[in-house]
Amino acid sequence: MTAFERGDAVTVLPGVRPLRFGTYGETILVPDVAVVAQPPELSAVEAAALWVAHLTAYAPLVEIAEVGPGDVVLINAASSSVGLAAISIVRRLNATPVALTRTRRKADLLLRLGAEAVIVTDEEDVVGRTHALTAGAGAWVAFDAVAGPALTTLLHALAPGGIVVQYGLLSQEPMLFPLDVSARKLTITGYGLDLATDTELRRRAYRFVKDRVVAGAFRPVVADTFPLSAAAEAHAVLERNTHVGKIVLIP
Repeated sequence: MTAFERGDAVTVLPGVRPLRFGTYGETILVPDVAVVAQPPELSAVEAAALWVAHLTAYAPLVEIAEVGPGDVVLINAASSSVGLAAISIVRRLNATPVALTRTRRKADLLLRLGAEAVIVTDEEDVVGRTHALTAGAGAWVAFDAVAGPALTTLLHALAPGGIVVQYGLLSQEPMLFPLDVSARKLTITGYGLDLATDTELRRRAYRFVKDRVVAGAFRPVVADTFPLSAAAEAHAVLERNTHVGKIVLIP
């Protein structure tokens, strides 16, 4: 049985299996556990841009790192959809999001979208800037999409007892493990999208995003939209990696 009726506006949660036939279509078939009501505050395009990013960021920040008021959180790949979601979630937790981005081109936009500060990694000393922003204390949490040498840098930028939640592998380079990780009591933990198997996590994540993020007047950042027939062009835009926010296909 389902709580929905024909004609209800719904969206699909990420990571729920089985999605046997994909979702690039005017009509799609998905299991009912993957379907949620479209938040009335959002347009269909905004709702489509919401769930993957925010549900990816929810568990690492809320349940694993337990970000709380006053915590400083480093977010690399901050202009990605997950990075932007992390900024919005950290704000809702009354903590301080610090965005890391490779070039200055996106810095002003990240500040407008909620980052407390931006560190340009190709130009600035990440560890030095972090300590300057935190009066020498270091950040409490790092949300890492990159791995490789960037993860080593994040560890150096953490306060004693801090945690890195590593969820992405944008870098294919090896990581150097700092010798003082044990002495500083740092934690490194990985995270994958567990929504497929954990029904309660999926319910908590949905409720947090709906009640704390969307109801807090957040609107997903949509970089561009394409008709479904131009899916290949949309993927080309993704591969150029010059956009900020989500690319949405419209059937």
